[in-house]
Amino acid sequence: MAILGNIIKGVIEITDKLASDNDPAIAQKRVLKELLEKAMNTEFGTHYHFNTILKSKNVATTFSKEIPFFDYNKMNSEWWTKLHDGLENITWPGSPDYFALSSGTTGKTSKRIPVTNDMLDAIKQAGINQVLALSNFDLPPYFFEKEIMMLGSSTELKEQNNHLEGEISGISASNIPFWFRPYYKPGKEIAQIDDWDTRVKKIAKNAKNWDIGALSGIPSWIELMLQEVIRYHNVNNIHDIWPNLQVYTSGGVAFDSYEKSFNALLGKPITIIDTYLASEGFIAFQARPETSAMQLVTNNGIYFEFVPFKPEYIKEDGSLVPNAEVKTLAEVELDQDYVLVISTVSGAWRYLIGDTIEFTDIKRAEIKITGRTKFFLNVVGSQLSVNKMNDAVKELQNHFNIKITEYTISAKRIDGAYYHSWYLGTDNTEIDAKKIAEALDNALKKANKNYKVARSKALKGVHVKLVKASVFHDWNDDNKKKGGQVKMERVMGEEKFAKWEKFVNE
Repeated sequence: MAILGNIIKGVIEITDKLASDNDPAIAQKRVLKELLEKAMNTEFGTHYHFNTILKSKNVATTFSKEIPFFDYNKMNSEWWTKLHDGLENITWPGSPDYFALSSGTTGKTSKRIPVTNDMLDAIKQAGINQVLALSNFDLPPYFFEKEIMMLGSSTELKEQNNHLEGEISGISASNIPFWFRPYYKPGKEIAQIDDWDTRVKKIAKNAKNWDIGALSGIPSWIELMLQEVIRYHNVNNIHDIWPNLQVYTSGGVAFDSYEKSFNALLGKPITIIDTYLASEGFIAFQARPETSAMQLVTNNGIYFEFVPFKPEYIKEDGSLVPNAEVKTLAEVELDQDYVLVISTVSGAWRYLIGDTIEFTDIKRAEIKITGRTKFFLNVVGSQLSVNKMNDAVKELQNHFNIKITEYTISAKRIDGAYYHSWYLGTDNTEIDAKKIAEALDNALKKANKNYKVARSKALKGVHVKLVKASVFHDWNDDNKKKGGQVKMERVMGEEKFAKWEKFVNE
């Protein structure tokens, strides 16, 4: 009998019930006040008169009027660069011990995003809250005694100017609580290996020594790791190695388009739980099994604002116009895409994280990610968001009974006319690409009226090329780095797409 598991599960259920009465909108008011009070005497807080904002009748409204929007480039050039020069108390008290390196989906050049001890505490607390929410899922007591495989970036952080640098998953894993370490795999020694392929080979070699109950990581890299473990031990599926595997916490990208290929690696169904951990903080996690939507972490170090995702508010580079309409959590509506803007305990203020979201349940503050501001394909009015593309790709997988693990798209000019040019990553490259293109086009016409109108006018057609999924992994390896937080860019501009096509052809 799983005595320890029963005790842990009982504690989780009791604690979760005690913490479940929090009102997200009220919590957000408190969080904003706490952020402003703590940063009031920083250089940023003095410059933007936080003390005056705190005395106003409506703190949230005054805050949004007095402080401009910031993207990374603006925040870094005007404020964070001072931290690299050794200055303190710039946008948050003191100086950060860590900087999260994030190239995201934009290229080789890494962003350096400050990660304060307050942010690490917030990430840990959000992680605990997610564990507490497991009481909502039908998991047996013995699950809570199993080990967890966290496949992130290397925990071997680089020292730079009196701070440490690495990807947020590596920083988080290097700061796991002492009580969690016995459950954490692949363990400190393997997690420190910088080369992703070497690290995965070590995981495969040691896989039989572990009793893994849960996986955590970005789907594309988790899949490659599972494939390597299965290949190394010459078994049919991952449950032949880890029979007690029951949960996968996915993050970084929408899981839908990976579902078919991921399930093919399993011997039995498992519970999929979505999470939303960015370099800027732990933003949301799936808190209940009735939905795949994620609950915003509204009471823990991040204040959220929401800009309606409308053409008049978005510049071509994905940034916001200065006078864009903004909503608080108490003002948002269903059936509306919003650009996510955050202020955090790492000293990011009114910061454009680059994602668009939609609320599925306002009372619970539950959301789904609908795309990226830069990956919104609106050439000739097609208005395609990433979630519409993911839905279409999922429909292709079901219709043609194939696995499409990666894709990218660009609006390409051919003889003066625009076409949508798609590359799909699949091992079924012998299928007729013209039939795929026709089905893809029809799926998008049904799902998006703006796309249908564009196809009847300036958007002349759809081209599809099928390539091995490994080509996408090689592209990431060549342009950035394998594993960790690295994700494939879903939409490319013409210049980047030309480089991609040259890479594919070579």
